[in-house]
Amino acid sequence: MNREGHVKTEQQTHQIVKHRKGWKVIAITVGACVILSACGNGKSITSDQAEQQSAEQASNNEASENSNQEQNSSSEVSAVVTPDNLIDTLMKGSIEDIYRQFSPQMKEAITLEKLKTSADEFLEGVTSLDQVFAAEMNNLTEFAWKDQTGTKGIRAYFTEANQIDGLLIQPLETHEDTDQKFTKTEFHFPLKGEWYVFWGGNDVMSNYHYEHETQRYALDIVRTKEQSSYQGDATVNENYYAFGEPLYAAADGKVVDIKNDIPDNVPGVMNPEEPAGNYVVIDHGNGEYSITGHIKEGSVAVQKGDKLKQGDLIGELGNSGNSSEAHLHFQVSDGADLFTSRSINIRWVDQSQQLTRGNTIQGLPE
Repeated sequence: MNREGHVKTEQQTHQIVKHRKGWKVIAITVGACVILSACGNGKSITSDQAEQQSAEQASNNEASENSNQEQNSSSEVSAVVTPDNLIDTLMKGSIEDIYRQFSPQMKEAITLEKLKTSADEFLEGVTSLDQVFAAEMNNLTEFAWKDQTGTKGIRAYFTEANQIDGLLIQPLETHEDTDQKFTKTEFHFPLKGEWYVFWGGNDVMSNYHYEHETQRYALDIVRTKEQSSYQGDATVNENYYAFGEPLYAAADGKVVDIKNDIPDNVPGVMNPEEPAGNYVVIDHGNGEYSITGHIKEGSVAVQKGDKLKQGDLIGELGNSGNSSEAHLHFQVSDGADLFTSRSINIRWVDQSQQLTRGNTIQGLPE
């Protein structure tokens, strides 16, 4: 989330820009390419902010399957591009084969010639690309790769029918100075039971927050069952496994700010005017403030000035603010204002679990 609350929508399907390193960044994310519009920051087009509406997933996936069947019946179609051979196809310069498997929305977003130009510039100096991530969520599979220097990354989204429904190539920068600085406070995970880390880690391939100093070490967490974050009608908040789950104070502290009256969104319809939605900010001392966002309307169970113990109830997970579905946004900052303070890497009590993208973690005992 950011103060402006900008996110890419279906009307803003792709952007290409000349990066200072001399090659063009391309971000094309349409259809159902990412399920979670978690606090998207619209200032930088090199981050993966274009998380599309969950409510459109079913229709988009159906369209993708139909289009892919048509492609496979065509005599002009070459070998199918899959996650296993995408990088080889890219390195060989067979951009036409990749473009052929773009979804219809992707083809509307970018021409073949622009894709070729961007791919050629991206591949300058690249000798290898190694897979660093693969995960399936809500009938869409995401794959990510880094080049041999760790300075370039590529992310692709495949439907069940092997259509490419999202593509992002971007520079990768590290912030080793802040990566190694952890909170003095030790925090407990603020939820009970088993959870899935949707965004988390110390690079933009695993955590799109990372390039923004104010949210660099923020986490976005969802609850999943059978590789899905919801069941039934995707437009109903109550159908998301995370919605309404109780939230607890992650450490002792004093409540310094709350908001409790922002309506929960219809999934997929975001509220950029109130990026954080309902929230609770807790001062834990040592200049460290936890910020919990997107809380369910009316569920905040604390008041400003309340002194809390770790494990005290503070509210329920919701879908308020700049959010496309129910999830936890949690971070620790050096100030109470989300948009002017700096995010701090969190020191967890349980250091045996890695709160990085794609990991399933165990929270507080139920």
